[in-house]
Amino acid sequence: MASGDGFLTDEQREMLKIASQNVETALPSPRLSSSLKSLTSLPSDHQLKVPAGGKAPTGGIAVRHVRRSHSGKGLRVKKDGAGGKGTWGKLLDTDRESHIDRNDPNYDSGEEPYQLVGSTISDPLDKYKKAVVSIIEEYFSTSDVELAASDLKDLGSNEYRPYFIKRLVSMAMDRHDKEKEMASVLLSSMYADVISPPQILDGFMMLLESADDLAVDILDAVDILALFIARAVVDEILPPAFITRAKKTLAESSKGYQVLQTAERNYLSAPHHAELLERRWGGSTHVTVEEKKKKIADLLREYVESGDTFEACRCIRELGVSFFHHEVVKRALVLAIEIQSAEPLMLKLLKEADEEGLISSSQMLKGFSRLAESLDDLALDIPSAKTLFQSIVPKAISQGWLDAAFIKSSYDDGEAQNEDKKLNQYKKEIVTIIHEYFLSDDIPELIRSLEDLGLPEFNPIFLKKLITVAMDRKNREKEMASVLLSALHIEIFSTEDIVNGFVMLLESAEDTALDILDASNELALFVARAVIDDVLVPLNLEEITSKLPPNCSGSETVRMARSLITARHAGERLLRCWGGGTGWAVEDAKDKIMKLLEEYETGGVVAEACQCIRDLGMPFFNHEVVKKALVMAMEKKNDRMLDLLQVCFNEGQITINQMTKGFTRVKDGLDDLALDFPNAKEKFSFYMEYAQKKGWLLPSFGSSTTESMPTAAAS
Repeated sequence: MASGDGFLTDEQREMLKIASQNVETALPSPRLSSSLKSLTSLPSDHQLKVPAGGKAPTGGIAVRHVRRSHSGKGLRVKKDGAGGKGTWGKLLDTDRESHIDRNDPNYDSGEEPYQLVGSTISDPLDKYKKAVVSIIEEYFSTSDVELAASDLKDLGSNEYRPYFIKRLVSMAMDRHDKEKEMASVLLSSMYADVISPPQILDGFMMLLESADDLAVDILDAVDILALFIARAVVDEILPPAFITRAKKTLAESSKGYQVLQTAERNYLSAPHHAELLERRWGGSTHVTVEEKKKKIADLLREYVESGDTFEACRCIRELGVSFFHHEVVKRALVLAIEIQSAEPLMLKLLKEADEEGLISSSQMLKGFSRLAESLDDLALDIPSAKTLFQSIVPKAISQGWLDAAFIKSSYDDGEAQNEDKKLNQYKKEIVTIIHEYFLSDDIPELIRSLEDLGLPEFNPIFLKKLITVAMDRKNREKEMASVLLSALHIEIFSTEDIVNGFVMLLESAEDTALDILDASNELALFVARAVIDDVLVPLNLEEITSKLPPNCSGSETVRMARSLITARHAGERLLRCWGGGTGWAVEDAKDKIMKLLEEYETGGVVAEACQCIRDLGMPFFNHEVVKKALVMAMEKKNDRMLDLLQVCFNEGQITINQMTKGFTRVKDGLDDLALDFPNAKEKFSFYMEYAQKKGWLLPSFGSSTTESMPTAAAS
């Protein structure tokens, strides 16, 4: 044993060498390798002391041994060889705590202790919402629409654009008028180019759904949000139909529903509402827009004088309002129409701007569309405006700088707007006509006024307006409305007009109920009265119900009307439901009918009796003539009344509907009649069979009567 090797035997030295090689192979860490090498070359004062003749312990070097206590129980060895009581501890263990020195040349970051750090999963929508707040805040500070649009495009996440609309409007609602105006201008500017129409719809729907929450923080949230929606309709980024559709998705008790009602009634129905809404918030943004318009007008005028297309394009580019280029297009077209010699120049400028990408195709379309919408006003100053514009459109399409889809969409929109103007004018006219009728009670004059308007396609709208106005007045006007419907049905209204009018009326029943407390009951009376007056037949009620949404308020109203019609003595009750007041009280009309029938029964002059019936001027009330004639025939035991009814029927003076209604009313009152005339049922059976042979009655009357009167013939 050499002196330089301490007390290790040759066998022990060989074991140590093998263990070192195995560790180096398994763990090729430079630091670990160097540590093991340093172990084999320890100075003599650090070498392991092994008793002579004993075996050197190898714990912590290569092989782990299971240690046992003197009692024979196994002891668990600590990790890395660090033992418990009676063990040596781990390799190179010292009294002080060990630490990793990052300045050590052999430092390995992999030996750093692990530390678990909790992290939250980021929601893309939350990140988007934070980003748009910054964009909106910057826009409110700078008024730079183009920058805001660019930042929103760069942000991406197109599917989240509705949240941008919601955030923009909700932030503006809590600020001054300037920010509100800026928000409306920004939405209008980014419409179609940056934010698609469906996204606009979704954004405003989200605002309506959160109106209850907004109202907690903003006292007048309902009114402000109504203004935003009305302004969006005026700016044509929301269609007018949005309000009607949105109402169907919101609860009537919600703030969102109130917002839509406020927008529709307070803002969009007011005279000159477009101008009022555009100037409602004023603000610096509106002034900026006016300034831009002035600059566009000036540069186009200069271009007409100079003809320098390059310079004109440069000026357009320097405006820095790419979102507002539709104004350039519109004003260029107006100049081309005003100054026909300038048309080639304007078309050249627009073509050049399109080829350079200066004016986008969407802005070009928008400019043409805006001019198409205002052609009627322009034609007041330039009679040939429409003709000139229609000649420009094909040129623009053939040269490739206007989408061919404009022809259909633009003219369809123009026709729709003309139709809306015509409808609005019609509504104003008929309100005046209805008010005059309620004052004068002159049905022929009203019919002449409607014929002068020459718009029979709007007859259902007249019916809706008539009943709506009457419902908000006294019973006299309600009775006048019912009488007028009977006259109109005979003169100029078809059954289809009546049905469609009631459908429109019942569709808006929920809105009507907000202003008229008992609207549902009164509408049911109007429907039932229309059936009693032969304006409608019971089958029409099924048709009306089929055209209404299921389980709506209007459907319930029709069910109420059916109940009223099928009630005992329904005819008389419904004829008295408004208590008369149409110039003739119902009782007066009945007295006149009774007198003329008595005179006929005495004198027997059929022609004179027919003339008296005609002079009554109440064809809708002829079922009363039929009823009283039958009752008088039973009372007087004189069948001469049947001759009168035959002549009236042959001349078309009493219709089959009125005849059937008269017989039905007698049938309904047979039990009461039998108290005065014991053979009433027998006589009625005879009259009914006679009428059926003569063809006076509807086929349905015979089957229903036969089923309901099994003992009539026997009695």
